[in-house]
Amino acid sequence: MTLAPAFDLSELSDEEQLARREAHRVAEEVLRPAAQALDAMSPSERVASGSPFFAAMATLKSLGYHRLFVSADSAGREDPAAWRVRSLVVEELGWGSLGLATAFLVDMLPFVSVARFGTDELRAELLQPWLEDEVASWHGCWAITEPDHGSDYLGLRDDDPGSFGRSGLLATRSEGGWVLRGQKSAWVSSAPVATHAAVHAQVASERDLHHSLFAVVPLDDPGVRRGPPVAMLGVRDDPQGELFFDEVFVPDHRVLVPPGPLYPVFGDQLLCMTSSIIALAAVGVARAAFEEALAYARSRVQGGRVIASHKNIQLTLYGMFERVETARAYARAVLAHTFRNVLGAGSSGTGASPRHTRTSQVYCKRVAFEVAHDAVQVCGASGLVQGTLVERLFRDARSLLIEDGTVEVLGLDAARDLVGNYEHDHYDVEEMMQRW
Repeated sequence: MTLAPAFDLSELSDEEQLARREAHRVAEEVLRPAAQALDAMSPSERVASGSPFFAAMATLKSLGYHRLFVSADSAGREDPAAWRVRSLVVEELGWGSLGLATAFLVDMLPFVSVARFGTDELRAELLQPWLEDEVASWHGCWAITEPDHGSDYLGLRDDDPGSFGRSGLLATRSEGGWVLRGQKSAWVSSAPVATHAAVHAQVASERDLHHSLFAVVPLDDPGVRRGPPVAMLGVRDDPQGELFFDEVFVPDHRVLVPPGPLYPVFGDQLLCMTSSIIALAAVGVARAAFEEALAYARSRVQGGRVIASHKNIQLTLYGMFERVETARAYARAVLAHTFRNVLGAGSSGTGASPRHTRTSQVYCKRVAFEVAHDAVQVCGASGLVQGTLVERLFRDARSLLIEDGTVEVLGLDAARDLVGNYEHDHYDVEEMMQRW
């Protein structure tokens, strides 16, 4: 894998500079106040009519941010510079609110998957209305985690697939489609507020998760039921909850990836895309924590001097800055590589590198937590006060180490790819198939 160099702000076009400034304005004026209000609410209040969550999502939709990841033209060619605007916007949204940025990102997953894998019929049914939505009447979620399966669902490349056991959501073949029975766990981001879900379900007649399908399910279909939103330590501004499926019929045209040998390849590349995006959101969290600590250190007077004049504080701030900058550079490079190889002109759609994308997500998550930890230390007791930005950033950054796959599972997945394929510079379908 050859990584594109990261860019500095002086290299941005006027249009890209404008996109960055506008995303920052929205993050500061819309997302941060909404996140602060949502963080203090009860779980039920966050999903009630009139919640700041819906207003924040409507703002993002009105600006067309949800269309950023469906930019390939009718011939399937990706704009080579699209990754730059994506990286700028996602970092700013993460800077404003990790929870609302997460809600924005999971919203896209069912519909972007339809754009990539759906039929013309399904694109007309689901993708086009979602693209045209500017009031947040459509919202997606990714229903993958289960009561008995969490991050291990991401490790489908294990040599012993049977070790994963049975799924909590099973699909049985029926005339013209599939019938879903079972549930997803309480950790499904945006499930309490979503209108559609991207759903993984194991074929009931098979013994392991490898034999799963991937489908889009409208959550107002008969047999779908939601559990109550749960109270979480962090990322409270993106409601999480269970989804139950009781004899839910999914017609064939809503099944994006049927059970078969391409499923693990698809899942692998999907995780490449999500990993490269989540990494930039984590960079935004880290930058927010660093900037809060820097501002506090410059203004806090103790012993007759601002604490930024002390060498230990200076070194702490430098270490925070160093980690933010290196994380951003790597995350941007990986994002560019991933989308070039998944959506770029002439790409097979399966050329993204698992080891690099997993590393990007793991590294940036760890940086976010380490920098948020240091921010609390710089701010002292002020950083422990409930409701302050630094305190919330610390809780959100801690959640990142688990959310969207634990850093341990993601690291093991990268290690398997590293051990088995380090000598390879790229991937194609045949090579990916042989790995499974």
